[in-house]
Amino acid sequence: MRPIRLISFGYLHLPTGPDGSPVPPAADRIEDVRDRLRDPAAARDILDLNGLNPRVQGVVLNTPGARELLANLADYADLPAGPSRIAIGCAGGRHRASGLTELLAHELRSRGREVEVEHLHIHLPRVLKTPNLQAEQETTR
Repeated sequence: MRPIRLISFGYLHLPTGPDGSPVPPAADRIEDVRDRLRDPAAARDILDLNGLNPRVQGVVLNTPGARELLANLADYADLPAGPSRIAIGCAGGRHRASGLTELLAHELRSRGREVEVEHLHIHLPRVLKTPNLQAEQETTR
């Protein structure tokens, strides 16, 4: 069986197409978790961590619907004519997408699959959604 490539990304960091919408990385399946999984960045103690951290992965995994989504993605990846690339995206790519990607990689490796992981935006600063948060962050620097 060929290796599977898992890619995490942040929609807010993607280039835009001619219609102005973000262009996600090429993949057999693109999973947009922005509306499916609660943003773990709301938990202040993990704000500056990313999805490589077990604490972030735990928060993501314990979000309602995450375990079912993880199982669905793992089963999909295991199909005989399954995908060669799965991309998972959230707003900024630091918490939900990267955490879920790491959890999926772990699950697929436990099933004997060879997995390659690429995190496109995990290294970028957190994306701030409201001016109040931005002002708050700037004053704490």
